[in-house]
Amino acid sequence: MKLKTQGRWLRSSRFTVQRWFGLVLGAMLLVILSAPAVVAAGARHYDELEFPPLREVQLPDYERYQLENGLVVYLVENHELPLVRGNAFFRTGARLEPSDQVGLAELTGTVIRTGGTTNHPSNELNELLEQRAASVETSIGGSLGSASFNALSEDLKTVFDWFADVVQRPAFEEARLALAQNQMRGGIARRNDDPNSIASREFFKLVYGESSPYARTVEYTTLSNITREDVVRFYQQSFRPERMMLGIVGDFNREEMKALIAEKFGSWQGVQVADLPEIPEVRDRNPQGLFFVEQPQLTQSYIQLGHLGGRVDDPDYPALSVLNGVLNGFGGRLFNEVRSRQGLAYSVYGFWSPNFDYPGVFIAGGQTRSEATVPFIQSILGEVNNLRSTPISSEELDYAKNSILNSFVFNFQSPGQTLSRLMRYEYYDYPADYIFQYQRQVQATTIEDVQRVAQTYLTPDQLTTLVVGNSSEITPPLSRLDSNITTVDITIPNPQS
Repeated sequence: MKLKTQGRWLRSSRFTVQRWFGLVLGAMLLVILSAPAVVAAGARHYDELEFPPLREVQLPDYERYQLENGLVVYLVENHELPLVRGNAFFRTGARLEPSDQVGLAELTGTVIRTGGTTNHPSNELNELLEQRAASVETSIGGSLGSASFNALSEDLKTVFDWFADVVQRPAFEEARLALAQNQMRGGIARRNDDPNSIASREFFKLVYGESSPYARTVEYTTLSNITREDVVRFYQQSFRPERMMLGIVGDFNREEMKALIAEKFGSWQGVQVADLPEIPEVRDRNPQGLFFVEQPQLTQSYIQLGHLGGRVDDPDYPALSVLNGVLNGFGGRLFNEVRSRQGLAYSVYGFWSPNFDYPGVFIAGGQTRSEATVPFIQSILGEVNNLRSTPISSEELDYAKNSILNSFVFNFQSPGQTLSRLMRYEYYDYPADYIFQYQRQVQATTIEDVQRVAQTYLTPDQLTTLVVGNSSEITPPLSRLDSNITTVDITIPNPQS
């Protein structure tokens, strides 16, 4: 009886499985057979697709206030993740260091952090941060200094204490200072290893001037002129509450954070030292001509050409951004003509690149095989002249504007990114809504605006052209472009004892 019952159950189960298998198979066949009809009915050409309008970008809820000692604070609460990030800007920069001590700012920015504090030697501080999966970093670049921290929200008070310690009480350990100097010496010794870096470095020297604070390079002699006392003095001049902006974003309680900032930074007063010098001006240089760096080991040329440019607050910058979109990028004229149609380039670019508080550059260039060097340069010049002489098409205008406007939202992907932008605008004395002003002006740019700024700001007769390459392989020779070729010497001066 038991065996018969089991047999009936097995036959019933087999029938059920077969039945479900049939149903599933039938459904799959129905989907497969009907799919072409569905696709045919629903497929549309890409230019028929419709997309909703871009969402409006909104600034996060933030608070800005100032301590009595002059320190500016920005706070943004964001509780999506149990993390807190802080970033501080300091009004300093390598452009303010003495001309005979180039490298002082970079060295100072490194050793503020790596040299430990008066409360925590460097090795101990490293271990403490590692145990908490936290970080504290400092640096000084060309036009600003920075300090940052990252921590789990549960470790905020502890890590913020270490961050305040680094900012206010660095120890500048002799061994760490010596290590940083040796690392910079190594950088000097290797600076001619990359031809692309050579082209960029020497181009900016030509445009701004070799001794300009915006182009000069650290040398063995300038590095050897720097003592620990110089580093301490530059720190005291740079890292001061009245020169500091602190932005914090993440998982914290705003009132508790304000109390913590007041506790750790409210009583901080900088040491009385001589002020940093004023921001240096850019001299109007126009070293137009053809310059060459001989690198006989190369089989291709690295090219940069351009001239002095302008600032971000130039009223015509939005129109120049649209011009960039016409000239540069994957859909731009240089890519389509020089790289794709003529096959003259591995990479090619050209754009107006401004700075916030001093003139930037118009720069174009790329990499090409040695024998294509002259046609490559001629093609870039041809496209620049075409922009000046002939109005762009409405399709090019729409493509360039849409590329800018559609990517606009990526300026605000996170509260931290938005906060950094707000701080940077205040640092350089721009209005907080500058980015939205820029957006509206891009939307209003016309074909006539693009041609006007091309004629006004692009000056082919004042171009500085620099080629890094192998002269024996460049055919036709560079003399086809200009009979007067200036050779640039990139020899690294020997270190002095």
